[in-house]
This record gives sequence, C-alpha cells and structure tokens, in this order.
Amino acid sequence: MELILDTADIDAIRELNEVYTVDGVTTNPTIITRSGKTFEEVRDGMLEVLAPEQKLFIQVVSTDFDGIMAEARYICALRPENTYVKIPVTHEGMRAIKACKAEGLGVLATAIYSASQGFMAAKNGADYLAPYVNRMCNLGDGVGEVVRLQAMLDQARMDTRIVAASFKNVEQVNELLENGIEAVTVPVDVAWNMLDIPSTPMAVDEFTRNWDAAYGRKTLLA
Repeated sequence: MELILDTADIDAIRELNEVYTVDGVTTNPTIITRSGKTFEEVRDGMLEVLAPEQKLFIQVVSTDFDGIMAEARYICALRPENTYVKIPVTHEGMRAIKACKAEGLGVLATAIYSASQGFMAAKNGADYLAPYVNRMCNLGDGVGEVVRLQAMLDQARMDTRIVAASFKNVEQVNELLENGIEAVTVPVDVAWNMLDIPSTPMAVDEFTRNWDAAYGRKTLLA
C-alpha cells in the first residue's frame, strides 16, 4: 500500500516523513494557492524534501491540449524519475493523457467522479487514477464506486493503480484499504488522525506513572 500526502505544506511533509513511511506527495492548483506560497516556492520545497524514491505528482493548470502538454513536459522534467503529471479527465485532458503516454511521461488522471471515467483514463494509459472519494460520497456511494473501479481494472487485467483522493475522515481511508485499494493520498490532518487516538498517550502516561512510582525513574535503564 502506498501512503501519499495531499499537500503543499513542506514543513508538514518533513515532519510526517519522520513518523511515517511516506511514498510520495500530490498537490494541485487549489492546494498551492491556499498554501500562501508561490508555485516556485512549493516546487523547490518538494524537490528538496522528497527522496528520489518518493513519488511527486503535480497538476497542470492549463485546460487546452497544447497547454496541458507543455506543462506536462515541464513537470515530468523536474526530476529524472518518480515524477508524474496530474491531468483532469476532461476531453482535452484525455487527449493529453494518450499523448503523454506516447512520449513516455508518467501520468495520474485526476478529478475522477465515476468508475467509467477512471476506466477510460486507464485505457488511455494513465499510470494512476485519482477518484475524489469524499466528493463522490456527496453524490452517492463514493467508496463503493472506487471499489467498483478497482474490480473493473482487475477484470480487464490493467496495471493502472488507483490512488484514492479527496478524503475527509479516516473511516473512508480504512474502507478503501480494507477493499484492496493499493494507494491513497490524504491531507495532513487525516494522515495524523490515522495515528493520533487520545487513548494511546493516556496508556503511555499510565505506564510511566506506574514505573516511576515503583522505581523512582521514568526510564527502563538505571
């Protein structure tokens, strides 16, 4: 399973990198604009903080075919490996996904709201598919639709991987992992909530108090 962070917060990436095994980072135009930083600042921070084996996914801003292709080439040239352009599954985007794969570029098809959209992007060669889970849940059974997409890919024996996106809570993540989804990209707060349950530090505090009361120290070693 790949754990990917959906953020433009370089400090958060650095901190989570120390706690978790982070497989990569995704970002998009809205996330970058909300970060309060320029694209160039976010770009340079990502290139600094990510190891070569960690994947980097950056989304295009242009909506026309030529613009998407120019941005895709630029994004994929930022690093020699493990770099992918995110392209929404519009008509122009689908054209660009095919063209990018013909050029050997890494592609994540994004803004997916249905299994059929994801499947057609996989047919065009996308390496990853990003269905918007929470937004799909607002329209119906978002988790079920992503599981359906995975079943369609398995039935067709396609290598394209789902990297489920747009999460609002840990339960959505858990349901998809339980159903065999191989990658998720989660915002920083959801990533921390996967670990931070108040009962755990309470238990640790109890262990420490009992040890200190019995032996007069808060460490194992004398």
